[in-house]
Amino acid sequence: MAKTSKATKKFQSKHLKHTLDERKEQKNQKRRIQGRRGNKTEEEKREAALTREDQKLKNSAKEEVFKDLSVEEFFDKGIELPKVNKKLKAKKVESSDDESSSDEEGDMATNMAALSKEDPEFYKYLQENDKALLDMASSNPLDGIENDSDNDNEDGAAEAEAEPETEKVNLTVKLVREWKRQLREEPTLKLLRNVATAFKVAININNVEAVEDYKYVIAEEKAFHELMFVALKGLPQAVQKMVPYKEHKGSRTLPSGTNVSKISSIIKSHAPSLLTLLNDINNTETAAMVLHSVDQLMPYLISYRRILKEVTKSIVEIWATTREIQTQIAAFAFLHNSAKEFKKSLLELVLKTTYSTFIKSCRKTNVRTMPLINFQKNSAAELFGIDETLSYQIGFESIRQLAIHLRNTLSATSKKSSKINSADAYKIVYNWQFCHSLDFWSRVLSFSCNPEKEQGRESPLRQLIYPLIQVTIGTARLIPTPQFFPLRFYLIRSLIRLSQNTGVFIPIYPIISEILTSTAFTKFSKKKESLEAFDFEHNIKCPQGYLGSKAYQEGLSEQLIDLLSEYFVLYSKSVSFPELVSPVIISLRRYIKISGNIKLNKQLSNIVEKLSQNSKYIEDKRSDVDFSPSNKSEVNRFLNEVAWEKTPLGAFVVVQREVKEEKAKLMRESLEEDDKEKAEAEAAAAEEDDEDIEMSDD
Repeated sequence: MAKTSKATKKFQSKHLKHTLDERKEQKNQKRRIQGRRGNKTEEEKREAALTREDQKLKNSAKEEVFKDLSVEEFFDKGIELPKVNKKLKAKKVESSDDESSSDEEGDMATNMAALSKEDPEFYKYLQENDKALLDMASSNPLDGIENDSDNDNEDGAAEAEAEPETEKVNLTVKLVREWKRQLREEPTLKLLRNVATAFKVAININNVEAVEDYKYVIAEEKAFHELMFVALKGLPQAVQKMVPYKEHKGSRTLPSGTNVSKISSIIKSHAPSLLTLLNDINNTETAAMVLHSVDQLMPYLISYRRILKEVTKSIVEIWATTREIQTQIAAFAFLHNSAKEFKKSLLELVLKTTYSTFIKSCRKTNVRTMPLINFQKNSAAELFGIDETLSYQIGFESIRQLAIHLRNTLSATSKKSSKINSADAYKIVYNWQFCHSLDFWSRVLSFSCNPEKEQGRESPLRQLIYPLIQVTIGTARLIPTPQFFPLRFYLIRSLIRLSQNTGVFIPIYPIISEILTSTAFTKFSKKKESLEAFDFEHNIKCPQGYLGSKAYQEGLSEQLIDLLSEYFVLYSKSVSFPELVSPVIISLRRYIKISGNIKLNKQLSNIVEKLSQNSKYIEDKRSDVDFSPSNKSEVNRFLNEVAWEKTPLGAFVVVQREVKEEKAKLMRESLEEDDKEKAEAEAAAAEEDDEDIEMSDD
């Protein structure tokens, strides 16, 4: 009999029992499932009935025998055999083996003799071709297993001794510098793997379980820092040296070949370490270095979709959550360049991830976060300008979703019966995320639908201007109470920006004039006031304590005058300015006559005067023209050579903006001082804690 192979013996000793148990469990599970289904044919049902009858008879026969014990329990306990003298047992075993072998040999001889009589031709063939088979004595297939298993155990022990555990390599500065030299002069695949592995150990140095299977150990801080530079700078340079990419129409592409796939697999295993480092970025210098390293490796990662998603998500998270403007700029630069270079693979992913992450991060808006949020809006708007067709598809879905939210809120508020609680229905719309979404899309359309950028061709995004205006006006007018005038002001500024950049006329004055006819300027609070000026720039809802207060009314007056001037200055050079402002001047003069708010009346009189002066200025200029209003090209060129700041209304707005900017500057300086004092206080408290700890140790 042939000797059992070593692999078979290993399988029998290590996996055979487990495999048999698993198959048995699967068979039992299958039997239980079939029993639960109950979908049997008539023949199967009859067989099952007969089987049950037979089982009843067997159970009745066994009832007396296993009355106190089930069959399974009986056999689980095993069968106890009477003890036999070992010497006697050995003799019996030997004699039985001899007898069985002799019987088997006799049976084999008898069978061969019978074969010679029954089939002499076949017997003759065996004699000529395979005589060993006729002479073969009977043998037991299980002979030698015991000896083989003993040999297998010996071989296994020898293998265990021959395969010692991998020794840990201490990563020193000398070794890292040698890697740096080799990467620069003669990089190899093995060297790339070693650097990537050591870098992973360094990144997860605080997570012992994650790196316990790797052969490198980092004990020196200097070696750690050296390795960071080697992995982030030296590794990408070596990869480009081994498999240089080609540039075609501003996009980097890789050649085909075996080395490309091998190096790409190494970069794929290196990517999780870069992701870990991206998620732990805490300063601009580190962010710039990691982002540059990822950018250098992008051509080798572009085919791995899952890794691209993770990388994009991490970088967008940095862009959306960091408080350092320089880090935001670095993250945006990476997203813009990568999305523009790998448009097919990355652009849609970048746009959707950017928008969704921005909406999540702008939930908390205050005086400190607003500058960063505005940066996110402007930078993301530039990303959406890369491909206007794709941006239209995403913008259409987003604005449509905003319109659905507004419609549901209107239905719930008007019918007083909806799945949404009518008392809280407005909260779906009246929140910072919804307002920032509307403002964001106004910036996207302002960036892409600017006539100067379009240069005669119409952007696909222009079709979204009208829906966005309707949703914005509907949101501003949803709850016309003084408590939500800050939200209305915020959305009006968004519409003014959209009208200014796209050249589309938006009837904003009616939304502003509704504030004059509200109760905000007629109801006064009788409480003694000690309130600070209300911050309209960073709030969309007025606290209850401010309603009817003098501080709130003064703030409303300033905002009202500011919005009126900012809106009408858009048309300060328009040939139709006198016709546009005539109804406005009449309505404001009527309001001044019936209003008892002296301070507001004075401010309104001032704006009426500026509107009248600008109207007269336009009338004087157009008195010399020789074209009719139907000549659109000449109408558009009217006063092109004149700057809007030189008009009477424009000069007034310039002064207003300077005053406003001065107030904003004072507020920023105050915040910086507060932050500085807070940091100093925290540092002092930390020092005191350290001193207390040292004293307790002493």
